[in-house]
Amino acid sequence: MNNNFALIGVAGYVAPKHLKAIRDTKNQLVAAVDPHDSVGVLDSYFPSTSFFTEFERFDRHVEKLLRSDGAQSVDYVSICSPNYLHDAHVRFALRVKAEAICEKPLVIKPWNLHQLEDIEQEYGKRVNTVLQLRQHPAVKALKEQVKTGADGRRDVCLTYITRRGSWYHHSWKGDADKSGGLAMNIGVHFFDFLLWVFGGVSRNVVHISQPHRMAGVLELEEATVRWFLSVDEQDLPQHVREAGGYAYRSITVDGEQVDLSAGFTDLHTEVYREILKGNGYGICDAKPAIELIHQIMHSVTSIPCEIAHPVAQGSFAPIASPTTAEEV
Repeated sequence: MNNNFALIGVAGYVAPKHLKAIRDTKNQLVAAVDPHDSVGVLDSYFPSTSFFTEFERFDRHVEKLLRSDGAQSVDYVSICSPNYLHDAHVRFALRVKAEAICEKPLVIKPWNLHQLEDIEQEYGKRVNTVLQLRQHPAVKALKEQVKTGADGRRDVCLTYITRRGSWYHHSWKGDADKSGGLAMNIGVHFFDFLLWVFGGVSRNVVHISQPHRMAGVLELEEATVRWFLSVDEQDLPQHVREAGGYAYRSITVDGEQVDLSAGFTDLHTEVYREILKGNGYGICDAKPAIELIHQIMHSVTSIPCEIAHPVAQGSFAPIASPTTAEEV
């Protein structure tokens, strides 16, 4: 049976992945909203969708569909709005008796998760979140390897540098109160992946905390993780800049590269397929990474440089080719 979807934030960067997932799972988009009207992308997926630039009118329309004969009522609300609005938009989805499918981070304040759990129970509808790296074949294989206990404790080095212009710091993404900060905005999917694969945190040390770059060390159950995140072009390794690249992503485990350069195309569609089968990731799955990032954003502690991330030590040994693959 086809399901009816509504989508919040249809003009945003990540929205096309959701539109594709809705179409590829043979469902319908009956309503969409965004304060910006540059939404020509709808013509490629659902040209007859009712579109609104005012949330109040969108809200009224979805309520009207709910009170109609049921043929057009919304079953799922996909949420691609700015991070700080996710909590309110999830609540909207539950209020109109729909399941929520929310982009990461589900919320930017961990205590809001408890309230969502209560509301989820009250309405009897599920909150799903998009943790698409868990669907990546290389990540699944690594998790299975760790699960079998092969090779013992791991040494992990995560580097993610993605160039952003001055616009970034003037947008909601550069406002920590709206994005949750750098670690939340560009790092949440990586921290979720690390916790999912290597287990919970026993020690969390942050030694660089700036609006444009962060670094630290995590002691997890199965690994020691050195991590570095940046949106500063100057942090890109020289060979990437010389090649005209704008991003560098590297994850090594005991010196071996985890190849995430391929396999991104249909991850959102796989997430949707699992949600539609009742196997989506929910509030309890999102909680560990959100709690960890909140701690990261509120702590800075110096650590011995010999265990710091190599970029933070001022040396960068090229360990991967520049990437222009789509961001996760």
